[in-house]
Amino acid sequence: TYLDALPLQVLGDGRVHTSYNQTVTATGRLSSSNPNLQNIPVRSDLGRMVRTAFVPASEDSVILSCDYSQIELRLLAHLSADPGLVDAFTNGEDFHSETAARVFGIDPAEVTPDQRGRAKAVNFGIVYGQTAWGLSQSLKISAGEAQDMIDRYYATYPGVRGYLDSQVSFARAHGWVATMFGRKRHVPDIYSRVPNVKQFAERTAMNHPMQGSAADIIKLAMGKVQRRLVEEGFAARMIVQVHDELDFDCPKDEVEALGAMVKEVMENVVELRVPLIVSCETGANWAEAK
Repeated sequence: TYLDALPLQVLGDGRVHTSYNQTVTATGRLSSSNPNLQNIPVRSDLGRMVRTAFVPASEDSVILSCDYSQIELRLLAHLSADPGLVDAFTNGEDFHSETAARVFGIDPAEVTPDQRGRAKAVNFGIVYGQTAWGLSQSLKISAGEAQDMIDRYYATYPGVRGYLDSQVSFARAHGWVATMFGRKRHVPDIYSRVPNVKQFAERTAMNHPMQGSAADIIKLAMGKVQRRLVEEGFAARMIVQVHDELDFDCPKDEVEALGAMVKEVMENVVELRVPLIVSCETGANWAEAK
């Protein structure tokens, strides 16, 4: 997929040039093609090795990567206005450990790595409307245990259950749901008589406000960052967008200023009930900058 294909797509300037498509994904996220630079694995050894091949234009530059932290969970806190969820992010706590402490009824200091991992799976699963069966498969636990964890999560953050249910009800009434900026996604399958099809539409109705709003926010940030690059005379260039991450080819003497500017723009492009947090990393290649 990568080792054979990518070298064939290098152009005369020694680079690969992806195309970004604005109207392909139903979520509103940009998609990348010819080559697709958004699907190169980041967690596997092979994926990291492939990423080492992506380097700056010169030895005097580095790759600067700026990434939103847990943006969809933060949007869930904002949109649901659940007090516990808002407090967990506003207080700057380790959100997954905080959720584990609340779900398991223990002190945050007593949370084990396994409990934190389970809470993390539930946190992200809730955003995507994951079922007890789906959670049981990812955690390799029984469906009963998974359902118990989901129930305890909703008892801990009751505003989340109410918000997600309201999105499904809205979709049934109108046939669509929208991001916080008003961009609609139609879900006609919400009326399907086929249970699996209908359930997928319900999960879409739950997730679109978070995933779609995240897509809107990164696009707003990209536009503002690009204007600042030009207005402030940066030599750095924005070269890649991967979902919640912006990557730059940045001269070494601009790293501090560019990182501060991008972080400021990305964190303040929209005002939420909870803070948006952006982390920036640099490296001699794309693998090192992640």
